[in-house]
Amino acid sequence: MKIPSPMKITWAAALCGALVLAAGCSDGGKPAARSSAAGGQAAAAVPVPAPDAEAEPAPAPEPRKPAFPLTGMPSETETNERPIMVMVENSPQARPQSGLDEADIVYEILAEGDITRFAAVYQSKSPKTIGPVRSIRPYYVELGDGLDAYIVHAGWSQDAMDLIAERKLAHFDQVYGDDEYYWRDPKRKMPHNLYTSIELIRRGVKDKRFRTAWNGPHPSFAKAGEREVAAVSAQAGSAVPEKRAVIPYMRGYTVSYDYDESTGTYLRSMNGERHVDAVSGRTLSAVNVIISFAEHRVLDKEGRREVALSGPGRGVLLQQGTKRDVTWERKDGLIRVFADGRELGWLPGQTWVQVVPVGTAPSFE
Repeated sequence: MKIPSPMKITWAAALCGALVLAAGCSDGGKPAARSSAAGGQAAAAVPVPAPDAEAEPAPAPEPRKPAFPLTGMPSETETNERPIMVMVENSPQARPQSGLDEADIVYEILAEGDITRFAAVYQSKSPKTIGPVRSIRPYYVELGDGLDAYIVHAGWSQDAMDLIAERKLAHFDQVYGDDEYYWRDPKRKMPHNLYTSIELIRRGVKDKRFRTAWNGPHPSFAKAGEREVAAVSAQAGSAVPEKRAVIPYMRGYTVSYDYDESTGTYLRSMNGERHVDAVSGRTLSAVNVIISFAEHRVLDKEGRREVALSGPGRGVLLQQGTKRDVTWERKDGLIRVFADGRELGWLPGQTWVQVVPVGTAPSFE
């Protein structure tokens, strides 16, 4: 047998090494897969997962901005001051009134006979002139007590005074002992010339050492998206576009509201004439108008009434040029409105509540 020469062996070994190296460097330089123990087939390479991208942190919620509780309007600081409810006259001799344009909430209800009276509630603003101030009735006492407000009045019916005394409510009665917190305007005839101010009443609170921390109710205010929905009748359930409302209280006395798209408010008129403030000259207006149909009962020959202000009852809500049929109920001391089983939020701004006898027939257009 012929033995290969050493040089041939060296070349053969080099050639085998090159082939092995080429096989090991195949597939882009990746090492060859090892054969499986059974069957000798190549095992699939396990991919190495790429490192997860760093998740972005969730944005921090915006801090809640302070707002006045009864209007929802922006405030520089948190407000927990008890509101002030002032009884304001609405006979022809009392017009134009002062300070109604700066109230947070105004309730209008029949007092005696054909005359309505206002309960004006102040917390966010401090007008220097409010009035003319007149006497109070039991259903107004219920409103003031429910709001945990200081009650400001000049006289009372006996039932109203009994209720104030029984509940030991914080109040200022010009007729009996609190004259220093009022003044009379000599340009007007008595009794239609009695006025007060928020500054005077706050001073009286200190003098009388009344509780100042507020325990009253907060209205529910609509969120931004809900405000937009309220303006679109197709998306607002039973809401329909209505720009004008006419509310007949009694013969010879009619209230109307006309929607002003430029301001998003309802401009108030009485008997066809704009209802203006005596001091500012501004037409009274509201962002929210609630019409509440309530049971009324005449009590005596003077026409004093009993008005059922607990509800529930039928109502109408006017917002952003739309009318919506609702149910109203006084819950937690505040008249609130509901539809389809849920409470409807107010829009930020002034609210007027028109309480009318059941059977009243407002018109809308």
